[in-house]
Amino acid sequence: MPSLSSATDAFLASRAADGDQLAFGVLVRRHAPFLVAFATRLTGSRADADDCVQEALITAWRRLPDLTDPEKVRSWLTTIVSRKVTDRMRSRKISDQIDEEMVSAKDDPERAAVASSQLDALKRVLADLPEELRVVWVLREVGGHSYDEIAVEVGESAATVRGRLARARKTVLERMQEWR
Repeated sequence: MPSLSSATDAFLASRAADGDQLAFGVLVRRHAPFLVAFATRLTGSRADADDCVQEALITAWRRLPDLTDPEKVRSWLTTIVSRKVTDRMRSRKISDQIDEEMVSAKDDPERAAVASSQLDALKRVLADLPEELRVVWVLREVGGHSYDEIAVEVGESAATVRGRLARARKTVLERMQEWR
């Protein structure tokens, strides 16, 4: 029997989905360097990248039985890492914005209340967006990534990303106007 290290990703993913920790370990060793490099590029920080990849691998281990196409395990792992990075960037960006708003509005309670209310509304709107729309919106609007970069991160074409981003922007604008 050939060793697991020479097995295909699909075989390893199928075995790991059945609880084979050794198969999952081979997948991790095989793809972790790419995932860390990918996350480092997105976050700009090796420490943040390591954290995001670790969280993503924990999520992947739990959700492997849900993987519908084991041949695309690398893309699936990359998507999970991208989501973890997006969550980290969003929480950091929102936190930074709150800090900035609170400093600039500390002498103006009305302004501080409006800023806080708008941030709360945006959080709710983003939480309600379908995940594929939320990811492209956050990567573009918060992360400042290009369409091509986002396409690579989500495993879709740039045209698909532009379409999703247009739908996401329209939805965010419409729902934010409802909160006014």
